[in-house]
Amino acid sequence: MTVFVPVLIVLATFVAMEWVAWSSHKYIMHGFGWGWHRDHHEPHDKTFEKNDLYAVVGAAMSISMFMLGSDLVLGDAAWWPATFIGIGILLYGIVYTLVHDGLVHQRYFRWVPKRGYAKRLVQAHKLHHATIGKEGGVSFGFVFARDPAKLRAELKAQREAGIAVVRDSVGA
Repeated sequence: MTVFVPVLIVLATFVAMEWVAWSSHKYIMHGFGWGWHRDHHEPHDKTFEKNDLYAVVGAAMSISMFMLGSDLVLGDAAWWPATFIGIGILLYGIVYTLVHDGLVHQRYFRWVPKRGYAKRLVQAHKLHHATIGKEGGVSFGFVFARDPAKLRAELKAQREAGIAVVRDSVGA
């Protein structure tokens, strides 16, 4: 096996994880899993949030893939691609932690980007937090951010349609 196939699996998994994160954020975290996610949308002075339990779920997904790929655990039943899927999930988790928790919410370091894609990520996620409660909202992804102007227009339409309650400070 060449190095190309494992690298392709890792990269494909990383990209697929943005879809997994977007859909689980929109339909689980802002749905039946709101109980864990709510404190992430509310002011607090705690170091940890219930929302951090979702990181544990992501870690369990990665660890499960490493186990499925390990002949130490499963012997001849091991499935070799699982190891590289586990690496892709792990890398996405690291990037998520640095971008979402670090850059956007500044839980680990303080840096406010003035331009470029990092600024776009921060703006998009702040627009996600512009709604009050779990209904409506925009920008459910974490690594790939849409144009903030389009997100503002979408928030404005949601507010006008009565789908979402939008904080006044975002200009939607």
